Amino acid sequence: MAQKKAHEVDRWLAKPEQAYRVILIYGPDRGLVSERARRFAAGTGLPLDDPFTVVRIEANEVEQQPGRLADEAQTVPMFSDQRLIWVKGAGNQKALVSDVTALIAEPPADCAILIEGGDLRKGSSLRSAVERGAGAMALPCYADDGRGIDAVIDETLGGAGLKISLEARQLLKANLGGDRLATRGELEKLTLYCAGASEVTPEDIRLLIGDVAGLSSDEAVDAIISGRFQAFDSAFQRFLAAGNPPFLVLSATLRQIHALQIMRTAMDSKGVSASAAVAGARPPVFFSRRKTVENALGRWSSTALQNAAERLQATILRTRQKPALAGSIARQALLALTVEGARGRR
Repeated sequence: MAQKKAHEVDRWLAKPEQAYRVILIYGPDRGLVSERARRFAAGTGLPLDDPFTVVRIEANEVEQQPGRLADEAQTVPMFSDQRLIWVKGAGNQKALVSDVTALIAEPPADCAILIEGGDLRKGSSLRSAVERGAGAMALPCYADDGRGIDAVIDETLGGAGLKISLEARQLLKANLGGDRLATRGELEKLTLYCAGASEVTPEDIRLLIGDVAGLSSDEAVDAIISGRFQAFDSAFQRFLAAGNPPFLVLSATLRQIHALQIMRTAMDSKGVSASAAVAGARPPVFFSRRKTVENALGRWSSTALQNAAERLQATILRTRQKPALAGSIARQALLALTVEGARGRR
């Protein structure tokens, strides 16, 4: 059976075997699935920004156009010796499973098929098709354990030239885990916040990831994701007037955007409703905010959420570089996101 155990995946990705032409990366940790898929794609050495060499397809497109995946995989490369077909949002779509089964039976010699899947249970049609195939490999992704979180912390902070004390590490780990995307997001915020410093302190962790002023920023965050301009501006100005730094609203908004990304992916890949996605969120959404978050999921697409996360990360860095203008910089960026939330209502 062509599959690896969870702890074997990174070792296999470091040196993937070329004999496997269909690669399924799946699991409940969508952030880790996405991260490992990018790692595999980069490892092919192909130009990932070349649409003729790397073809990206959503699984729903394959379902709407049966046979498309097989046709793409059998297309002769024009500008390189190899091609990569990258399928995202895969579940147990009937047409997708049919195409994958056919490609496993007759694997293309000049094309690799990379599939990002959701939480596929043992015995599910897509997972079973790949696990049974001689030319296919199934790679599971589960939530980080303690050692996995330590490795991600060391990689991210080390890359930014930051050290972290034992006390700060323990405090940080207590607030991480469960989803690699969320973990990466929190660590990226931390590196931006500590830019210019040499070590991350426990106080940095408490200020950045803890619940300090969390409730007081919720009103502004909810107004942003709902597209309510006056409500946001009023809440934001009150927040600053109380002596709170604008960074806390940026941090809270980025945390909410990451949470929405996880729930939005559950909707796109599993076909669950907004209410079901909110009900299954971890950590849970407070009851009083559930309707707001459900409505936001209907307004924000996966692409819009990714763009919002990138804008917020860039804004956090700018506020650190120009602290005297932090309030104005934060307000401008958050107003722009509120515009996006308002557009989604139409």
